[in-house]
Amino acid sequence: MKIVAVTACPTGIAHTYMAQEAIEKECQKRGYEVKVETQGSMGIENELEQEEVDAADIVILAIGIGIDGEERFEEKENEGKVINVDPGEVIKHPVETIDQAEKI
Repeated sequence: MKIVAVTACPTGIAHTYMAQEAIEKECQKRGYEVKVETQGSMGIENELEQEEVDAADIVILAIGIGIDGEERFEEKENEGKVINVDPGEVIKHPVETIDQAEKI
């Protein structure tokens, strides 16, 4: 399974990067291909290309604020392949988040 994600929190510091780590660790445990873009206090890091989004099975938007480039995910949203979750929830419950991704 290929998963792409964006993490962003209101302050752009801790939760952005903690959510990134939680998603990456859980996907790696399961042997999934994963790339996580962060939109934090350092700006956009590890930016997702449109081709990567298009090739993904699931998009996880672990965001607590509006993000730059949200239109990249419209097609996946229309296909029902986008999970919107609070960054804090991903940090606390990464297993459940990836379980939800598997069910889509």
